[in-house]
Amino acid sequence: MNNDFLEEIKKMIVTSQANYSKEWLSLKEGAKYAGVSYNTFIKFREMGLRVAEVEGIKRVSRKEIDTFLENHSY
Repeated sequence: MNNDFLEEIKKMIVTSQANYSKEWLSLKEGAKYAGVSYNTFIKFREMGLRVAEVEGIKRVSRKEIDTFLENHSY
């Protein structure tokens, strides 16, 4: 393998880790984190998933997603 390819892979890994170290996620990122489609994630919101909204910007905490999924598990 050439060094350019390896460097690109390293950048992708670092970027991926940075995205999942954030506490507050966009709704699309939250859906990806929960492992569901965006539409299903919106249904979770209708079922009580708490989302913060400031001036139209919506964010959901990873802790809230984890708690919601735990509370709806059986």
